[in-house]
Amino acid sequence: MKRSLPFGAALVASGAIVLVGCSGSSGAAGGDPDTLTVSGWSVSTTPEFQLLADGFEAAHEGVTVEIVDYDPTEYNTLLTADLAAGTGPDIVTQKEVKFVTTFQEGGQLADVSDVELPDGIGGADSYVIDGAAYATPYRQDSWVLYYNKALFDEAGLDYPDGSWTWDDYVAAAETLSEGTDAKGAYQHSWQSVVQGFANAQSGADILAGDYDYLAPFYERALALQDAGAQESFNTVSANQLTYQGEFGTQRAAMMPMGTWYVATLVAQQASGEADDFDWGIAPIPQADEARTGIDQTPVTFGDPTGFGVNANISEDKQELAKEFLAYAASEDAAVALAGIGITPAALGDAAVDAYFAADGAPQDDLSRFAVQTHETLPENPTSSETAAVQNILNDLHTAVLSGSADIDQAIAEAEERVASEVGGE
Repeated sequence: MKRSLPFGAALVASGAIVLVGCSGSSGAAGGDPDTLTVSGWSVSTTPEFQLLADGFEAAHEGVTVEIVDYDPTEYNTLLTADLAAGTGPDIVTQKEVKFVTTFQEGGQLADVSDVELPDGIGGADSYVIDGAAYATPYRQDSWVLYYNKALFDEAGLDYPDGSWTWDDYVAAAETLSEGTDAKGAYQHSWQSVVQGFANAQSGADILAGDYDYLAPFYERALALQDAGAQESFNTVSANQLTYQGEFGTQRAAMMPMGTWYVATLVAQQASGEADDFDWGIAPIPQADEARTGIDQTPVTFGDPTGFGVNANISEDKQELAKEFLAYAASEDAAVALAGIGITPAALGDAAVDAYFAADGAPQDDLSRFAVQTHETLPENPTSSETAAVQNILNDLHTAVLSGSADIDQAIAEAEERVASEVGGE
């Protein structure tokens, strides 16, 4: 799953970004006791790292925070190599939850259970292993439903109101396809666009090895493809369609996507890369009516992004690094992050106000509700088995949506593979 440029490159930094070892190789961990190094990626287009560095420096006179810029496509590989060689950064950014156990089992992450976090912060449980925390979250994206108000108006269809089930979504997509020149919906090719919702809303554990609960979610996806209400998986893959292009140029009236897309769409409409149209955000549709309506808390999914501390630096440096973790998770940092379009893990009212303050962001109450109110369950369980299981489930996803296997066949094969290759639980 990829994230895009928040609110525009102009926000990258007010000062110069300090890069250490752009190829992914930094100096020895530790070093100057008043300098912290933090791993990052695509720093020139990912302003959150420098924003947090600047904020921490402002509150800690004499402390310098330097960003180690890694290749995003090889981030975990390069970072693992640097840590093993003793040249890793002081603060280890956790880009993907499914690799947290790799660092922890390698003895590369310090126990940070004593870092104080704000009440209600999202994503913290994803970093707990055997009762101890090995990282803390600073951002927590969740999946919501984006919709084009102009296309709804053209089709004579009421906007989403927070009460939708997936059956309502399918019906709306079909109506929109018939009443406009656009597809009713866009489903990107990622497995998470189907499986993330199925896992969260079914209360399933992907490590258990039973996947029958996926069937109704794939049945709906195939039905939308067959009806022409969304582009087929094969077309999306073969033509390398982008979700930004499909929704931003009004080729699709609805799109399930993560909250990071708010910043991207605002920036692209401002630059002219996306069309100028009114849009809104609704809670993601639910598996049944029990969790629908604005008096309920909808269930969705999303993994946090967080910071860990290099276990092989001095105790004094670890304490300073923990102070950085506490700051990054704080409500003050959350407001600053929200101001550049990042969905912070501490998503209080002040952060939500900052998030929607940008020109071009939707201002309706339902959009605010959708971003702030949800039960966000992790896409990736914190386990050394997660990466292997997800690879198998990605094969299931491709087989079903490409038409190379029927749903029952693909599920049976995935269950057999998890049992034999991973062992299940």
